[in-house]
Amino acid sequence: MSEYQYYEFQAVDRPLTEREMGQLRACSSRATITATRFVNHYEWGSFKGDPSAWMEKYFDAFLYLANWGTHEFMIRLPRKTLDLKTAKRYCGGRAASARVHCDFVILELSSEEEGGDWNDDGSGWLSSLIPLRSDLAAGDHRALYLAWLLCVQERELDDDATEPPVPAGLGELTASLQAFADFLRIDGDLLSAAAAQIPKADGSSSLDVERWIATLPDATKTDWLVRLVGGQEPHLRAEMLRRFRESQPPRELRPGGVPRTVGELLEAAEARAEERRREEAARAAAERARREREAAEERERYFDNLAKREAKAWEQVDALIATKQPGRYDEAVKLLCDLRDLALRSGRGSEAEARLLRLCEEHARKPSFMERLRKAGLV
Repeated sequence: MSEYQYYEFQAVDRPLTEREMGQLRACSSRATITATRFVNHYEWGSFKGDPSAWMEKYFDAFLYLANWGTHEFMIRLPRKTLDLKTAKRYCGGRAASARVHCDFVILELSSEEEGGDWNDDGSGWLSSLIPLRSDLAAGDHRALYLAWLLCVQERELDDDATEPPVPAGLGELTASLQAFADFLRIDGDLLSAAAAQIPKADGSSSLDVERWIATLPDATKTDWLVRLVGGQEPHLRAEMLRRFRESQPPRELRPGGVPRTVGELLEAAEARAEERRREEAARAAAERARREREAAEERERYFDNLAKREAKAWEQVDALIATKQPGRYDEAVKLLCDLRDLALRSGRGSEAEARLLRLCEEHARKPSFMERLRKAGLV
């Protein structure tokens, strides 16, 4: 298979200027470049830009896919929506890392998987992942926890290291979170083990939000309304949601509330994998048994029907052999096998054996037919 690489960048909070688009065009004459996107793929050659530098200067999200198994994803958020300390609690390895550039926090994630079957051109992934920016800005840290699980999966953390705070709703992923887990190939058993006994996402009602807003100082509400009317702050809603979430009393995520270690999670994931394999094996065995039972029932119905026309079936054998055509010989031998089994089924095996012997004597000079009888075990 030839080499294939896919690059896609997305600007979310502000469009690119004409000058910036010109700078990007200087790096690629083939790319699709708009005020919000840069997309290109390569079957030969390579990308002439620096994705990390482009994320610092131009874009809010980046996705890379190569057909030798590399998947990369970057996302950039304003520091006021996600602080570096929080990001580093979850992204502290090579597979998932966090860094600051000017007023932004940039998350960098990667997954390597060699030897798999490649049938993905990369398109569509980034549009599925973009909503994670708004979720993170609003204080939903499930994507960060998945990034930490990626580091666990890659064995980049010590077994006695404890998990960071586990977000509620880890067992009920949104479409974007599921795409995130799929793109980075996070093990499903590890994710299931991590999500065990974690409560559902916050089910706060509009009344809860209304009561919270009523407690806010008038100056805060005025500030938010002025900024909302100004229309220049894309993360204002996320900021308000984050403040609301932070105002809610903390919930105990598991009985005892004790953080799990990396080693405990890996053991739990392996136990779940073993249980899943047993269940899959049991389902496969039950399915095989069902198919075998249905086949046996169908075979019995076939024999019941064949018994009603047994005499004509023997005549049909003679007619097929008389054609002296190899394909007809195959039909004759198959029918002979069925007639023999029918005779055995009704306790008339010696009768079928005698008829087969006469057939062999009559057609002994037909080597092709006789060879088929031998292969079928009829002589």
